[in-house]
Amino acid sequence: MIDTTNQKIDIRELKKIYKIKESLSKLDDELIGLDSVKQRITEITAILFIDKIRQDFGLSKYYPGLHMSFTGSPGTGKSTVASRMSELLQNLGYLTRGHLVAASRDDLVAQFVGQTAPKTREVLDKAMGGVLLIDEAYYLYKPNNEKDYGSEAIEMLLQVMENNRTDLVLIFAGYSEPMKTFYKSNPGLSSRVAHHIDFPDYNRSELILIAKKLFQERQYRMTFYAEEIFLRYLDLRRQLPLFANARSVKNIVSRACFRLASRVMRQTDVFTYKSLVDITPRDLILSTLFAKGMKIYKLTKTKDTSDNLSYYTYPGINNSFSPNTNHVMFAWKNFVKN
Repeated sequence: MIDTTNQKIDIRELKKIYKIKESLSKLDDELIGLDSVKQRITEITAILFIDKIRQDFGLSKYYPGLHMSFTGSPGTGKSTVASRMSELLQNLGYLTRGHLVAASRDDLVAQFVGQTAPKTREVLDKAMGGVLLIDEAYYLYKPNNEKDYGSEAIEMLLQVMENNRTDLVLIFAGYSEPMKTFYKSNPGLSSRVAHHIDFPDYNRSELILIAKKLFQERQYRMTFYAEEIFLRYLDLRRQLPLFANARSVKNIVSRACFRLASRVMRQTDVFTYKSLVDITPRDLILSTLFAKGMKIYKLTKTKDTSDNLSYYTYPGINNSFSPNTNHVMFAWKNFVKN
């Protein structure tokens, strides 16, 4: 037996080999905020990395549980983190392929007897060697429906989680409270999930940073006043149901780019660099959401805008614009005054 007591290993070199810094940096670059999530991923990476080093010293191999639970609202980065996790696990040698397969109840559960097993098996075979992310996993469990076959899919997942845990990682994702009920319904499932990670909602500052990043990636930029209106848009949008964090911000950014294109095509005879990249207040304030917002925010109408027109509007917004000229004027006045 080789004595490894005095053996020394260069950790910096091993980190390069396993691409630890590269993968964690990619996660940090892709996602704004989520510090608690990034910390948990770093901790999981650390124990896996140390396990590899221990093996090099001749110590026994310890295979830690890797199945996970991601809970939180939509658009909080769960799929992105799952993808980076699959990459990390492949680099460390815990997965052979390191790909990500996303699935939902419809991909696993059939409507008729005898069809659920082949559907579930097909998804599992496709995910083998990587990570299987099951979104809204609690929909697999429907206790009040005797003819539902979700329990059959769950039983198959349990078998694979135990028997194939060296080459397949399952991640169950969904809203926090329904996921708690889901795990209580099946203690065997809960006991096999080693890491429960909660994804917090993005705050206002993080959402505007996400928007800026998305605009920058598409080579657009918000003007100073457009940024102020964007923040107001976020305040309104977050009060409505089905707000999906970064996913909703992505949709807002896309619509603003569409409005810029429409505006430039309609009003500009000569294209300039600024006309093609500058997102102005008009590109945001034309949203119907601002009409709803006027019911939420107390607006003060002006008696005479002719003297102070530049104060109430942003240069570039045409006062003759119709049919929502008053909405533009009064909404913009509200933004400036508040």
